[in-house]
Amino acid sequence: MNHDTAARDTALRSETRATCREIVRRHERALVELARGLHAEPETAFAEHRSAAKVRELLAAHGFEVAAPVAGLDTAFTADRGTGDLVVGICAEYDALPEIGHACGHNIIAAAAAGAALALAEVADELGITVRVIGTPAEELGGGKVLMLERGVFDGLAMAMMVHPGPEEVCAPRSLAINDLEVRYTGRAAHAAAAPELGVNAADALTVAQVAIGLLRQHLEPGQMVHGIVTSGGAAPNVVPARTAAMYNLRAAESASLERLENRIRACFEAGATATGCTSEVVQISPVYAELSCDDELSEAYRAAITELGRAPVPRAEQTDQVIGSTDMGNVSQLLPAIHPMIALDCGDAVTHQVEFAAACASPSADRAVLDGAVAMAWTAIAAATDPSLRSRLATSAEDRPGRTGKHNSAGQGDAPGPVRRQHTSGGVA
Repeated sequence: MNHDTAARDTALRSETRATCREIVRRHERALVELARGLHAEPETAFAEHRSAAKVRELLAAHGFEVAAPVAGLDTAFTADRGTGDLVVGICAEYDALPEIGHACGHNIIAAAAAGAALALAEVADELGITVRVIGTPAEELGGGKVLMLERGVFDGLAMAMMVHPGPEEVCAPRSLAINDLEVRYTGRAAHAAAAPELGVNAADALTVAQVAIGLLRQHLEPGQMVHGIVTSGGAAPNVVPARTAAMYNLRAAESASLERLENRIRACFEAGATATGCTSEVVQISPVYAELSCDDELSEAYRAAITELGRAPVPRAEQTDQVIGSTDMGNVSQLLPAIHPMIALDCGDAVTHQVEFAAACASPSADRAVLDGAVAMAWTAIAAATDPSLRSRLATSAEDRPGRTGKHNSAGQGDAPGPVRRQHTSGGVA
């Protein structure tokens, strides 16, 4: 690269960064209102109709070409501006948790994504990029991004990014691979006092499985975890339960370890059926989430941006110790250059998935996170577009990557929406 070209890139970078920061400031009220509005009306997986509409409407009002629904998912969408050959994807999550609402801060994720997109849209032609917001439902349960990957929505992207709120500032966190399974036992009802010998106790089957899993914990591999809840445990104490069910999360540091863990947990489930004479059915209720693999250069560009904005991220040497749970952004990061940084809130001792963290996600600290996250993502995209070697790598990656399913599907095309339902049945006589 000659001196004149380098000087032009530096000037373009400086000018577009200043423009993006000013645009985010200009839209501050609308972005904060979006985050607060999503927080006030939480919606869960695949039912985020109001939430998706709020994000879409803000983008459409500022010239984005919106396609909705996409990939056969009613609450998924894309929104594009620009005509450049480098397609920058910004993921917006907006689903909440049952009972505790936005305790994972997806309202902040969606508003920051919209803010970054609004900022980049006005400099897209100068940078030679296309800005694409991807509205991704059902991160908490259901794997919206996995389904959208399989159905081609991420085809052609040079990079993808999002920011996630948390108690700490981590530019390249780790996540665990996860598989969500539900086990269902079927026995035979009987009067618990008058004729217990005629019953086949599905609650006992579940108890045996729980004990087996508890004993297994001593022998789990490093990084493996299993945790679950009983979703159906019987209706009355004087009736031998004919049906019970439990839902389990299986997690591991990487996908191969997760597969080994699944085999062992399924054996525990089968033990319950064998010991009691019940039948068992194991249903995979979400696609498998892969572990995160954050792009190093993009993560460092984000680190530089968020540091310049006055935040103090965890040092690089320590961030590999920061495990954030699991996310379907891991699947995206396995296929294309992606980042999933954590942006810190003032949340005291609270952590994600707690009621106290939900309260922090509608606070002045959350408002700042929306604005800082938007600017930092915009500046990361500018770094990618104006660094010749990084841009070349991202563009080449997009060109060389085979499409998953071609162009993304509109409503009514592709597979039916909703979580994966893969079943396996075994056990004794009901």
